[in-house]
Amino acid sequence: MSSGHAVSPAAPSWGRGRDTFESVNPATGEVLATFAVDGQREIAIAVRRARGAAAWWAGLGWQDRQLRLLAWKSHITRYMGRLAQLVRDETGKPLDDARLEIVTAILHLDWAAKHAHAVLRPRRVPSGLMMVNQAASVEYQPLGVVAVIGPWNYPVYTPMGSISYALAAGNAVVFKPSELTTGTGQWLVQSFTEVLSEVFGDSEPVLQLVTGLGATGAELAKAGVSKIAFTGSAATARKVLAAAAETMTPVLAECGGKDALLVAADADLDAAADAAAWGAMSNAGQTCVGVERVYVADAVYHTFLEKLNDRIGKLRPGDDEGASYGPMTLPGQVEVVERHLADAMARGGRPVYGGLDSVRPPYVHPVVLVDVPADSAAIREETFGPVVAVTPVPSLADGVRLANASPYALGSAVFTKRRRTGLRAARALRAGMTSVNSVIAFAAVPSLPFGGSGESGFGRTHGADGLREFSRVKSITRQRMRPVVRTTTFRRDARDTERIVKLVTVLHGRLYKPKQRRRRP
Repeated sequence: MSSGHAVSPAAPSWGRGRDTFESVNPATGEVLATFAVDGQREIAIAVRRARGAAAWWAGLGWQDRQLRLLAWKSHITRYMGRLAQLVRDETGKPLDDARLEIVTAILHLDWAAKHAHAVLRPRRVPSGLMMVNQAASVEYQPLGVVAVIGPWNYPVYTPMGSISYALAAGNAVVFKPSELTTGTGQWLVQSFTEVLSEVFGDSEPVLQLVTGLGATGAELAKAGVSKIAFTGSAATARKVLAAAAETMTPVLAECGGKDALLVAADADLDAAADAAAWGAMSNAGQTCVGVERVYVADAVYHTFLEKLNDRIGKLRPGDDEGASYGPMTLPGQVEVVERHLADAMARGGRPVYGGLDSVRPPYVHPVVLVDVPADSAAIREETFGPVVAVTPVPSLADGVRLANASPYALGSAVFTKRRRTGLRAARALRAGMTSVNSVIAFAAVPSLPFGGSGESGFGRTHGADGLREFSRVKSITRQRMRPVVRTTTFRRDARDTERIVKLVTVLHGRLYKPKQRRRRP
């Protein structure tokens, strides 16, 4: 373990002498733990140790790594209750929501462990007639050390989407959790360390923790790791990219979204309204793939709005067991929600449920907006709160056009009873992921890649693409016989060149013309 240990007020700690910060329950203000702020020295030590651990971890082989990751999966599953309570304490989300988040992370860890070999093992590829004397193959080798900078809104599911796949691909990981959910990050790292040491007798620091505020993340970004997996705002991502550029470190960035849900005239309106309510309001709207915009066919607009308001009217934020969702985990996000509401209403938008008085820190009660101009902050910027803007559209195609007008392109949803129509709309949406007749379903399918484009970032976690994201591609050719013609040598003569040109002409010189369609008599 690195310098991510909590600093106990009642006992001396080797973290003393450095700056500290507190993990606080956002609902009650209770201080949960105090952590040391890691700086350049602590991060350099962690990365140096990780390099040694990475060589050992990669040398274990696929089966031994899989066994250790599955043992970790089992540990998380058996102690899910403890982890869920910690997530609830640090984020304020309901306990059942914390459990659901952990369950989804377990599914991804299981998939990554079991499929890494099949996805990343060396494979033969055709060498082509021109290079028939060469045997060609592709390998996916571990990068080395991966830095994971995690968010606070889903402190288990999101970072585990990088940690699980990076470890399964044979890398060591240095993990910097959000300062708001450091205790959750510490639990994950300690649990993996315990499994390796107590079950297998291993002591290598394959997964380490570093703790601190934004400056700690910046130091980690320029520490010379092999790759950075970052989740957070686009503004912070740009700072990470700038820091990573100093060492030419590649970055995987997931930077949030402004996801749209489209409702066709033939859609199941009850299902669509239920999905919109949950997609917009669950986790207090603090979901990168949450629903922030809804585009509804004119013919069913008012009916949909009534059904949506009916479902949202039953929701209530709070810290008790009966609450639908919890507080705003990040206090400053309340100001963003308030600004978006004020801007929308100043530009002619109307709340049909809730309004400015819904903002009651640390909670924000549900808000449904209509008539919101397309250039307002509530449409263009990520709100990250329990607010949804509903807009009527003449057709599904118009909904797709408006959804694609956003600078973000992460997730989306389409509701229609016609299969082909749904798939056509899904393919037309610029978002990296789309659910048809459900919401955020793609996030729980381990074999599907997760990520977006534009302001939503680049790169992919999850699935085969997620495993390859944390691998170094290696192309290998092996000469298995003498070449038919000499090419890469100064002994090549005019006859060799003539043979090459003739072969290429035969293979590739034919004329390509459009086929003539037969006219019907």
